[in-house]
Amino acid sequence: MDSNLLSGAVNVATAAAREAGKLISQNITQLDRVKVTVKSQTQSRQELVSEIDLLAEQTIINELKTSYPDHNIISEESGNHGKESDYCWIIDPLDGTHNFIHGHPHCCVSIALAFQGEAVVAVVYDALRNELFSARKGGGAQLEGRRIRVSQNSRLKDSLLCTGFPYRSGGNLKKWMKTFAALMPRAQSIHRTGSSVLDLAYVACGRYDGFWEFGLSEWDIAAGALLVKEAGGLITDENGNVDVSKSGNIIAGSPKVHEKIYHMVSNVIEN
Repeated sequence: MDSNLLSGAVNVATAAAREAGKLISQNITQLDRVKVTVKSQTQSRQELVSEIDLLAEQTIINELKTSYPDHNIISEESGNHGKESDYCWIIDPLDGTHNFIHGHPHCCVSIALAFQGEAVVAVVYDALRNELFSARKGGGAQLEGRRIRVSQNSRLKDSLLCTGFPYRSGGNLKKWMKTFAALMPRAQSIHRTGSSVLDLAYVACGRYDGFWEFGLSEWDIAAGALLVKEAGGLITDENGNVDVSKSGNIIAGSPKVHEKIYHMVSNVIEN
């Protein structure tokens, strides 16, 4: 694919992410003025959406449509825009909404561009730390313009892992609990942050050695997965499939740590 096209898409996505990020950083200190509604309800918890999610999403969409009016868009809040195109922007305007509405400064903007179903551009912006992660297919991954790589750690006992709790009860929750019980005593430590996109960005830059989570949506995966791949990491589901968007299940990490997590997770699930 034309590198100039990809570079241009990174620039447009970066501008859109920074604009959306301003809304997040400006409003996290005045949450008493931010409206929050229940998007959906499960037996165990509420899925919430804030007006900042919606404003950030519209800001991003407006920026993208100005530069790429013929591209399709899939976004967490507005869904699939249904435009026929080989190009599709995949957006999570505020990943970590529960963190945001509690004033916990761990959330981000996520924008990916897919060509014929494969992510080719990724931009993840943490406005509260002013950190911008970016990647383009074949061009490596960067943090604030500096090349990043996954960690060189090869031993699970020395690894800092991260995970995410399955949102809904049922099969994924039971499966995740078995994997957590297996990995917890073998890893150095395990975090749960509430933003799968930032978790994957942190794997890409070596802050985490590995990550796993079940039941994610396309917008939770696309940008972060490309960052990990372009930083030299591996990402599959529990069956070894590299197209993790189909299952929504992710195992990611540096090559050797990914291998260890993958074998443990797949063995636990099979048994």
